[in-house]
Amino acid sequence: MTRSNPFKGFQSSPEIIRLAVMMYVRFPLSLRNVEDLLHERGIDISHETIRFWWNRFGPMFAAEIRRKRIDRMRAFSNWRWHVDEVFVKVNGERHYLWRAVDHEGEVLEAVVTKRRNKKAALKFLRKLMKRYGRPEEIVTDRLPSYRAALRDIGATDLQSVGRWLNNRGENSHLPLRRRERAMLRFRRMRSLQVFAAVHSSVHNHFNQERSLSSRDNFKLNRAAGLEEWRQLGAA
Repeated sequence: MTRSNPFKGFQSSPEIIRLAVMMYVRFPLSLRNVEDLLHERGIDISHETIRFWWNRFGPMFAAEIRRKRIDRMRAFSNWRWHVDEVFVKVNGERHYLWRAVDHEGEVLEAVVTKRRNKKAALKFLRKLMKRYGRPEEIVTDRLPSYRAALRDIGATDLQSVGRWLNNRGENSHLPLRRRERAMLRFRRMRSLQVFAAVHSSVHNHFNQERSLSSRDNFKLNRAAGLEEWRQLGAA
């Protein structure tokens, strides 16, 4: 069965739409920054149009990326998970963004909650294990909610806690923090959840671990990532 064309009815080309969405999600740019950069390339698009494209195509692109990577991530992500939470202001109220990354820095899941208690930790961990299975080790900080939640699912033996063990989990928040400043924070909890999920998938797609590979390999991987991005949404 042939999939319908998601770009049908849009006057702009799919290439321009993909470029605008990638620039907005991947880099710490505001909507008006993206508008100015596209204008420099001879593309006259309003920042409100970019907002519409992002809301329409961002989740679709992220879902397609995740669908293509999920089997490989499930096979190789179960050695060690790094789980951490960070507070995010949403319309002046404090919320919590829970994030899990594997031993290679791949973002596995990002969930937003209003509380940082056992119930929230349990919901997050159950969602993780349902999607990726059971890991060999879960590295966390000393938040008591983790131990209480792991006790409920019979996985306290998997928890590892140490002063510097979870640096990878804590550092995984930095790209979103940069985006948060560019966006002047979030207005709604749902907006934060959608953006965190899309941003995670796009980060995984373009994260080449350049410090661990040679320049030639990095250039090949970067070109392959861009080529795959240009095929997203293709019928």
